[in-house]
Amino acid sequence: MKITTIGFDLAKHVFQIHGVDESGTPVLRKRLRRAEVLPFFAGTDPCLVGIEACATAHHWARELTKLGHTVKLIPPAYVKPYVRRGKTDAADAEAICEAVARPSMRFVPMKSADQQAVLMLHRTRALLVRQRTMLANALRAHLAEFGIIVAQGVGRVGALIDRIFGRSEEELPPLARNALKPLATQFLQPQPQIKALEADLLAWHRTNEESRRLETIPGIGVLTATAIAATVTDPSHFRSGREFSAWVGLTPRQNSSGGKDRLGHVSKMGDGYLRSLLFVGAMAVIRFARNKASLRTAWINSLLARKPARLVAVALANKMARIAWAVLARQETYRAPAITA
Repeated sequence: MKITTIGFDLAKHVFQIHGVDESGTPVLRKRLRRAEVLPFFAGTDPCLVGIEACATAHHWARELTKLGHTVKLIPPAYVKPYVRRGKTDAADAEAICEAVARPSMRFVPMKSADQQAVLMLHRTRALLVRQRTMLANALRAHLAEFGIIVAQGVGRVGALIDRIFGRSEEELPPLARNALKPLATQFLQPQPQIKALEADLLAWHRTNEESRRLETIPGIGVLTATAIAATVTDPSHFRSGREFSAWVGLTPRQNSSGGKDRLGHVSKMGDGYLRSLLFVGAMAVIRFARNKASLRTAWINSLLARKPARLVAVALANKMARIAWAVLARQETYRAPAITA
């Protein structure tokens, strides 16, 4: 029995494998407990192993690669068409085994532990920022009921908290003060934690050559550069900058038929976090272009004269994504285009 391809369905405790030989005939169907996975693959001759790119997939891909196997990660959406009927672990493993052998299948590059750690910093920071925003909105809404308001911005909330405890009991009842105190305490806690995470990201950015090259692109700072460098393992996985931009979800969705091309809104596929960072960077470039018009910003200002700012920001984010792919693929820094009259 010579196993050439294995479909590996991941789980928390009970895993399912489906193996076929060179002719595609099933020769192995087996359930494995978590402690049995590595011993099984260590005793199996090196072969092609397909895994859905879901939680813990990169960890298992690294472990099986150490044992000599060729591991390929498949997007779950590309595995679904190969599921014959029903939802079982055995059917999923068989579908993965079938999908990984397709010559036209697209795969997800395996991430290193260092790249996953950097992305974990980003996710943790995003969670803390989101929680801080929720607390700020709650404080503003509650205090507005008593006529206490401040200008917009997270930086203004600290002054708002100082005003809470400086008010007299006639302006702010004691019960309201007691209700807002835990919200104010929780709002102040994430501040040093967010700064510590940003310091860790800056330290990694300074040691990573790809991230430092990406920072040379206008509109891309440390956060966006580290996120792209940690997410895009191999830029050659994309054939062009447009394919990378489509993967991020910044290209129009097509609904073409009968020889007619119909383009709609952006697809919003891929990584929403990267897309949001690129959009925020594009808005910063637009603000700069409005304040300091020049020949370099003529393209942006010409679009702003005809289109809304947010639509222009999406177009600019698309352009920034393409430039980022070119910088990574060619291993060069950003070069500003020549100014023409």
